[in-house]
Amino acid sequence: MAAIKRRNSIQVMVGNVPVGGGAPIVVQSMTNTDTADIDETADQIEHLYRSGSELVRITVNNDEAAKAVPHIKEKLLNRGVPVPVIGDFHYNGHKLLTKYPEMAKALAKFRINPGNTGTKARDENFTTIVEQAIKYDKPVRIGVNWGSLDQQLLADKMDANNKLEKPKTAKEVMLDTMVESAKRSSKLAEDVGLPSNKIIISGKMSGVQDVVKVYERLADELDYPLHVGLTEAGMGMKGMVASASALSVILQQGIGDTIRVSLTPQPGADRALEVQVAQQILQSLNIRSFIPQVTSCPGCGRTKSTYFQELAEEIQEYIVESMPVWRKVYPGVEEMDVAVMGCVVNGPGESRNANIGISLPGTFEEPKAPVYVDGEHSTTLRGDNIGEEFRSILDNYVQKNYGKKKESVEA
Repeated sequence: MAAIKRRNSIQVMVGNVPVGGGAPIVVQSMTNTDTADIDETADQIEHLYRSGSELVRITVNNDEAAKAVPHIKEKLLNRGVPVPVIGDFHYNGHKLLTKYPEMAKALAKFRINPGNTGTKARDENFTTIVEQAIKYDKPVRIGVNWGSLDQQLLADKMDANNKLEKPKTAKEVMLDTMVESAKRSSKLAEDVGLPSNKIIISGKMSGVQDVVKVYERLADELDYPLHVGLTEAGMGMKGMVASASALSVILQQGIGDTIRVSLTPQPGADRALEVQVAQQILQSLNIRSFIPQVTSCPGCGRTKSTYFQELAEEIQEYIVESMPVWRKVYPGVEEMDVAVMGCVVNGPGESRNANIGISLPGTFEEPKAPVYVDGEHSTTLRGDNIGEEFRSILDNYVQKNYGKKKESVEA
């Protein structure tokens, strides 16, 4: 599906999920539960997985969390949830991974932030984590983050910069330090004995232009797969727009092997929203397909009635509800396009361009709704049951066009 030429990278297996090396870009997320709460954490991992997260990361920050990990993994397997679970380590990862071997075995990958492995014993602690990854044959993500950057390395870079005839700006030095930290840490990991096909790199920042520059440089200078995202993206509209802006620029250049959208959730909100946003970014760029897309118009003075809005919402919700079954029974259905339009201006044209579309009557237009299937006028709906009849036409289209694909796959 993708027309974007992807950057060549080494492939890393995270559990049974390939990352990089031409594999589809992987969507991932992270729990926000107390990992020590086995049931709550297992429930959220399952929910994220069912929502489309292909990798899920959990915090492992203390003894209780470390002890819980094998039990969480066991619960997931008993529920038929095979998603690889990643351990997120800061400050004490070298101790926890050494102290709790069953935890280390249960995790599919270790996330290390080189800025949070200590001060005086930074390299020693980092090395200990890498040695545990080698011992248990696990990949690592070396996750450099501007909010917890190696302060000694940054200070050294600043000192060297101040001696230059034409010093760089503080922001430029920080970008240099981000890239240098990733390069130095990955080299140290390989020097310790970790194979290159066990290393994933990230260099996250919270500014859109900054994170774009960092990933462009990482892509130029390193061959490891890249975990891409805008860190601390924010809440609601701000977080979604900023993440989409940054990821779109990066992905359009063929950079990125796995992505996460780091949204601040509303209190009590569904954590899976960040998964849905990540999927929509990839689908909007024609990189991967996850769910049929509904095209609908914004409305104008020709569409004073809210009926077309209600029908667009109804069809979108119907598709979401149907996808768990459709995905299993009708392979390829996620690439279907549906149009629900509000008047005769663009309605017929948009409907013809979709696989299946309907053009509803605007204000003062004749009360009829032509339906188009694969570019051809199929029927015209009238009356009070347009929504129900259109859903029936949609169901028949799915069964007719994607049921055949299922038979072909089975054959």
